[in-house]
Amino acid sequence: MTARDTVDALLVRCGTTYAAEAGIRLRNTPQPLYQLLVLSDLLSARIRASVAVSAARALFAHGMRSPRRMAAATWQQRVDALGEGGYRRYDERTATQLGEGAQLLLADYGGDLRRLREEADGDLDALRAGLRRTPGIGPAGADIFVREVQAVWPEVAPFVDGKALQGAERLGLPASPAKLVELVERAEPAGSAGPADGRGVAVLAAALVRAALDKHVVDDVRSHA
Repeated sequence: MTARDTVDALLVRCGTTYAAEAGIRLRNTPQPLYQLLVLSDLLSARIRASVAVSAARALFAHGMRSPRRMAAATWQQRVDALGEGGYRRYDERTATQLGEGAQLLLADYGGDLRRLREEADGDLDALRAGLRRTPGIGPAGADIFVREVQAVWPEVAPFVDGKALQGAERLGLPASPAKLVELVERAEPAGSAGPADGRGVAVLAAALVRAALDKHVVDDVRSHA
């Protein structure tokens, strides 16, 4: 079993970004970028990723798809939506953070994260620092956002965070971002959107994170490689 076989099997079994799983049609426009920020907040807590995704879906289903709509919702409405998604352990604190974060984003960037992108001007550290100003977004949350947003913000690609590298190690893949990118390039079908614009890396990184979080994913990939 080669590294290429492992990557091929991983992408077949788990080749979906967390944004896509949460129903976010990620584009470089304000609403989906904000939704990704919300998802990154939820995923960064010590809670199962599936619960975080479910909670994001519940928030969006209740209309909280933009910072304006999130800020306009009551704290109890945010708590109820989080609970509906199964996000109960941190629901009250997270409901507060989501409201404060939406208000901050509106005040600082008019609700448009593309302004933060422009402010960072290709500087990854500046982008992370700007993201971490949002209540609830720490280093892990900022990395989650960057890992997923590279699909539409090519200047931050290729980005493979520490959690994804843990997944690579569990699968016996190179724990080197550069070598993982090479494997993505070989796995991309001819004519498809590849890692040059970050999409291939975003998908692989999300799949590697799933391997880091769930031993069953590792076993499943190995059995199909």
